[in-house]
Amino acid sequence: MQRSLHNFMQVGIVHFMAYPHAKSSEEYVSTISSIIEDDFFGAIEITSAPDEATAEKASRLLESSGVTVGFSAHPILLANQANLNAMDEAERQRAVELVKGGIDHAYQFGAQNLGLLSGTDPGPEHREKAVGYLIESLQEICKYARSKGNLEISLELFDHETTFFRLLGPTRLGVEVAQEVRNVDPSFGLMIDLSHLPMLGESTEGALARTRDYINHAHMGNCLISDPKDPLYGDRHPRFGYKGSEIDVPQLTEYLRALLDIGYLEEGKDRVLAFEIKPAPNESSKAIIAQAKRTLRAAWQRV
Repeated sequence: MQRSLHNFMQVGIVHFMAYPHAKSSEEYVSTISSIIEDDFFGAIEITSAPDEATAEKASRLLESSGVTVGFSAHPILLANQANLNAMDEAERQRAVELVKGGIDHAYQFGAQNLGLLSGTDPGPEHREKAVGYLIESLQEICKYARSKGNLEISLELFDHETTFFRLLGPTRLGVEVAQEVRNVDPSFGLMIDLSHLPMLGESTEGALARTRDYINHAHMGNCLISDPKDPLYGDRHPRFGYKGSEIDVPQLTEYLRALLDIGYLEEGKDRVLAFEIKPAPNESSKAIIAQAKRTLRAAWQRV
């Protein structure tokens, strides 16, 4: 396409994936600065800061930048092994409270969107019951978010069988959950990630057609599922075109076309489409970010 890709999207990036080493206060702030000083990016997704002083510093920095901020509760849930669809009520409520804390942080950072993920898949025998518990958790989370402001909640869809073994899961099931949660919060939606579709065994066109009315956030990334012995096997978000991986320019082109077809991307709409990429050992964060931008430009030219 000849028109600028920036007319159709706010290109974002998941900060803590692109800079996985940025754990200290200094690194957390400096790597956020590196992203927001690059005007290719109109959006950034962050997670909790190492401490309150760092959070305040990052908040001021983000406010001055003019970028759209998203907040991810994934690291909070995963680090605490918290399960929003746990059968045990105390365990489920602990997960809900952790996300509520993430919502407080999101508002502190001026975030417009908070992403989260379902808990572990209990298997076919208990799956229906777990879905009910997940809906209950999400409705409580959305009510809390609405009581504080206009933060959108996005549930990211993973798969049952690779790396994180999540309940959600197939796009069909994601839509069923979203329909129920929207009875409480009409702004609730699904987060689609290109890298997860091969692991779900779903086509790009089919997955986006099913979820078109429920997508409120989108990621673009890569995965490797061809070789279980590869250290980056599964949901490890290698750079685009990594040897043996699933996503490169042709697949990203197809994804962009599908996002345009369903109306998620539209000129002047300013929807976020964010890179979720992670440097492999001995790779540079800055190098893979530059490579991701080149890949997106190449894909956009083919749309």
